[in-house]
Amino acid sequence: MKVLSKGWLFLLIAVIGEMLVPLILAPFYPGYDSKTMAISSLGNPNSPVRLPFNLWMLTAGVLLLLATPSIYRLYRGVSKPLSIATVMFIGIFAVGACIFTCFFSVNETKDVITTASVVHGFGSVIGFMLLLFVPLFLAILSFKSADRTTGVIAVVSFILSLVFFVLFIMAEKPQFQETMIASEGLWQRLNLLFMYLPLAFIAVKNLLS
Repeated sequence: MKVLSKGWLFLLIAVIGEMLVPLILAPFYPGYDSKTMAISSLGNPNSPVRLPFNLWMLTAGVLLLLATPSIYRLYRGVSKPLSIATVMFIGIFAVGACIFTCFFSVNETKDVITTASVVHGFGSVIGFMLLLFVPLFLAILSFKSADRTTGVIAVVSFILSLVFFVLFIMAEKPQFQETMIASEGLWQRLNLLFMYLPLAFIAVKNLLS
């Protein structure tokens, strides 16, 4: 298998794993609620699944980084600046929201603040905010290369991921704690799903071509 083909495989494994690993580990953490608790809570110091979760986050970050050359090569002929921005944003997310999570974990409750949780929070916020724009960039690149199907999927994914990102932020606000909006874990998972969806589609498309 060619190196660039492996890049698409790495990307697909990372995306599928990001969705499945938290779901697989959650039942082994008594008291953990996937609907209301953030994914990163699985890696807190008191979590019984801390080790496998953190090892996965490290693996996911490395896989995403290894996939960026394939993404860049696919779109560099369409727009080199936008291709660079796309892989840079993915790379920052891979480091800030994935690899950092392995080494700088959150605490079981947000009331406890440590240096590790601050570093984790900063890395995750920056990473998620940048990855949010990747579907938009992919939509522009796809439409410019006459790939309407990928373009439409990316546009719809960007809109939905933006909606769920806003809900995820709102879920932390005190005024929404007694409402349906307080489902922080659910919104984060849906936000991540739609940020990843165009990448997964592109990976499958290139693996099958």
